[in-house]
Order: sequence, then structure tokens, then C-alpha cells
Amino acid sequence: MSIREIKLHEVLPRVFGGMEAEERVAASQIWLRDVSFERGCRTLVAAESGTGKSSLLSFMFGRRRDYMGDIFADGENVRNFSIDRWYRLRSNSISLLPQELCLFPELTAMENVNIKNRLTSHRSGQWIKEAFDMLEIGDRANVPAGKMSVGQQQRVAIIRALCQPFDFLLLDEPVSHLDSRNNSTVAKLIENTAAECGAGVIVTSVGNHLDMDYKQVIRL
Repeated sequence: MSIREIKLHEVLPRVFGGMEAEERVAASQIWLRDVSFERGCRTLVAAESGTGKSSLLSFMFGRRRDYMGDIFADGENVRNFSIDRWYRLRSNSISLLPQELCLFPELTAMENVNIKNRLTSHRSGQWIKEAFDMLEIGDRANVPAGKMSVGQQQRVAIIRALCQPFDFLLLDEPVSHLDSRNNSTVAKLIENTAAECGAGVIVTSVGNHLDMDYKQVIRL
């Protein structure tokens, strides 16, 4: 199963439905608009805090349904997808890096990555090791995630997000805790991995954004 296009039609978080949100919504290029993301895209969603960037990615990933409007995957309304359909999409077509990272703090960095990779069987042990080394956390592979810095945890979660096939990679503030050097290294790994499979990359940011060559910048 693959996805060529994700389309939003007049989507708006239900919490934004009141009159007090009119000004904020009017300035948005996404909410209450028709917006399409095609496979292979490189899109930055520039946002301010509280404008719904995490909600946007959660809607597209099917984690939340508390929105007005419709979201389509290759012309099919995702509201009609079964649990099994979402499972297959999340395993093979859409990968999400949530802002909260969702690592298991008591497990090591490597164990956190391997939990997912055992489910997908997508990456070799050598690929994972090289990714850890490339992102300069190879010496932290056997450290519990809860004892790592937030920046190190971000890099672990990024590697985990890449341990599956995908047509779209959704990244919620992926480098908010990284310096410019680590940002560039992370961007290179993501760009190379996405290019290998022709995938689209959609990144949200309120400031420090992933250092990629974006073809599209949308204001949320």
C-alpha cells in the first residue's frame, strides 16, 4: 500500500471553532483551505505556538479525529478507514516523529529503536549502528533514554522514525533541541533516506527548523 497524495479540505481543529479564533484562522494558509501534499514534497509548515501544528500532524496520521473538514489519502476520506487500514498505513506509508518523542525512558536508546525495527524488519543492524554513529550518539546506544539529554533523545526518535517504509515522513519540531551542526547531520540522514524511497517530508517548526531545501513553505 502506498500513498501519492494527502489532501486537506477545509480542515480546522474543533477547538478553533469559536469566534475568538477567527483572526488566527484567517491568517493561516492551511486551516479552512484546500492544501495538497504530494509524495516527494519537501514542505515546511511554519507556525507559532498554539496554532495547532502538532494537531495537524496528528490528524494526518490518524491519531486524532477532533477536526472539522476532511482529509483525503489518494482521494479516499480517511474518516472511513478501519483500524486495520490505519495499522497498515502507519506501518508502510506514513511515519510520524511526535514532538513529545514517546520514548520508553527505562529502555536504552538502542532498545527503543529495535522495538520498532523488530515490528517492521526494515533496517539492518548495521544501518542502525551507522545511523547512531552518524548522529553522534553511538556511544550512548546502551544508555537508558531517560538519562539522555533531550537533544540526544530527539536523535534516537528520528532514527526510530526511519525504521519503517514510508511515502510521507511527518516531523514535529525535529531539531528544536539541536545545534546547527547536529541539525545539518540530521537533515542529511533524513534527506538521503527520503530520497531513496521518493518520500515526501513535512516538517513543522516554530523557530529552529530542520536544515533542508524546502520547495514549499506554508504558514500555519
